[in-house]
Amino acid sequence: MNNKQRYYNQPCSISEPNWKSYVVKTTGEPVFTPEQCNKIIDTGRSQPKRTGKIGKKGSLTDTTIRTDTRLSHISWIPYGMLEPMYRQLETVMHNTNRNHFGFDNMQLTEHAQYTEYSDGGFYNWHMDSGVSFESGNEPVRKISMSLLLNHENEFEGGELELCGEGNVAPLTQGHAIFFASFLNHRVKPVTKGVRKSLVVWFGGTPFK
Repeated sequence: MNNKQRYYNQPCSISEPNWKSYVVKTTGEPVFTPEQCNKIIDTGRSQPKRTGKIGKKGSLTDTTIRTDTRLSHISWIPYGMLEPMYRQLETVMHNTNRNHFGFDNMQLTEHAQYTEYSDGGFYNWHMDSGVSFESGNEPVRKISMSLLLNHENEFEGGELELCGEGNVAPLTQGHAIFFASFLNHRVKPVTKGVRKSLVVWFGGTPFK
C-alpha cells in the first residue's frame, strides 16, 4: 500500500464542540416578568382569534386545519404593537445563537404567534422547518422559540417534548426554550386549565 492509500484509509472521527447544542433553555431571570407576560397575553387576545393550522410539507404558506393533529387557538402579534418585546427576543436569540447554535445571518423574520391550548388542546409531533423552495435566497426557519406566558400552576398537561417521548422541557412563567427548527417536537394534551404561550421563529440563510 502506498502513502496515498494509507492517507485515505486513516480513521476519521467528527464531533460537535461541547458548547454547541440544539436545545437551550433560559435560566436565572425570566425573559419577561409576570407583568410583561400579562401584557403580551392581553395583546394576543386583542387580535383576531384563529384555529391553529398545519403547514404542508415544503411550505410555510400552504396550510390546512386538522384537529386530529393540532387543536389550539392562535393569533398574530404585529411588530408595531409590542416593539420592545420583539427587541428583547431578538437580543436573547442572538446571544443564544452566538453561544450555542452558530447559525448564519439570524434575524426575526415572522410575526410572533400567541397560542392557547385549552382543556384537550394539543399539537402532535412536527417540525417547524418547512420552507418555500420558490426562492433559495429567502430566510428559512432555523431557530424556534416557545415561551410560557401564564403561571405553570394554571394548567395541567401540555408538556413540550422534543426529539422523542419523555424528553420534557418544563418551563416556568416568562422563561423560554430555543431549539433548532428541524427538531421533532410536540405539545402533549392539556388536561386542565389553559396553557398560554408565545411562539417565535427566527430565520437565516438556507443550510448548505
